Amino acid sequence: MDFSLTDEQNELVKTLHAVLERHAGSAAVRLGAESELGYDKELWRRLAEEIGVASLAIPEEYGGAGCSWIETGLTLEVLGYHLAPSPLLASGVLATAALLEAGDADAKERLLPGIAEGSSIATLAWATQQGQWETTRSDITATYHEQWMLNGTATLVLDGQYADTVLAVASTPAGIGLFDVLDTQSIGRVNTPAMDTTLSFATLNFENVAARPLLLDATETLERIRDIALVARACLQAGTARRGLDMTVEYSTQRVQFGRQIGSFQALKHRMADMLVQVETARTAAWAAAWSAGTGASDLPERAASAAAWCSDALEHIASECVQLHGGIAITWEHDAQLLFKRAHATAQLFGQARSHRQRLGTLLGIGAA
Repeated sequence: MDFSLTDEQNELVKTLHAVLERHAGSAAVRLGAESELGYDKELWRRLAEEIGVASLAIPEEYGGAGCSWIETGLTLEVLGYHLAPSPLLASGVLATAALLEAGDADAKERLLPGIAEGSSIATLAWATQQGQWETTRSDITATYHEQWMLNGTATLVLDGQYADTVLAVASTPAGIGLFDVLDTQSIGRVNTPAMDTTLSFATLNFENVAARPLLLDATETLERIRDIALVARACLQAGTARRGLDMTVEYSTQRVQFGRQIGSFQALKHRMADMLVQVETARTAAWAAAWSAGTGASDLPERAASAAAWCSDALEHIASECVQLHGGIAITWEHDAQLLFKRAHATAQLFGQARSHRQRLGTLLGIGAA
């Protein structure tokens, strides 16, 4: 397989970097994260309307660009590099994947066009009260009395505080299902502060909330949705890892100690070389998984688990090295190294920890727990 980018993909990456360099500098990222929505609304409008980032994985018949999860992964890598908060992971990945994989034609026709143009922010209420994204059970229950009603709680819902379209994973008497929430105004929403201030989470409480089923036997579908989410997270982490390396190398050419730039010391060169290896292997793992997701390859579960474990570990290592090699300045609120460090540890928990993905990979490969 060839992971080299096409001319169109290279242009997408180049354009995204140019826009984010102008509109997502350090001060803008912090202002966006501290805003009411948790992201810069004007920047999201620009990314969605002018570049079409939310539409990349959506077929053209539903108002999308008709690309694939590969292009979405490249976009998340660039967003990860600039540490820019956005609802793309919730709306353009989780909710979009749920709608596409559920296959409900009516729901796709109603909801995907708004998601594609960025005017509608969608999310998927999934995680249990223990913070687990399970594919066989949910803390939300769905019962049918003239219509389907949802009761229960979902935690760690990305952009759940302000999403106008809410999909939910719910347990039914027959198993696990996917639902389109019809009355989003009746959902109880509680903001959940996150370690990474560029990520927005909420706890959603359902009490007799009307819903429409998208798929009632959703276990296998949820497995694929989770794999797509893991691929997206890996791409985001790969971009953030590259940012950590670039920040560290740049600082090593500026900081002078004992009359020399610290980057000239052999021991620090070795550490930054190790960081480069982590960055490049993380990107390779993320791109391979994105290729499998984008092409519908049968090895997606293995590649998603591999990328999820490797990219989490790589970013945590790079974030730690970034802080150490910057010295005391890196732990100050004013320096972006603390944003990178928090991103590393927050995303390492999102959709499951690295050790659980290594165990799953071992099972998939038939070699037992890793």
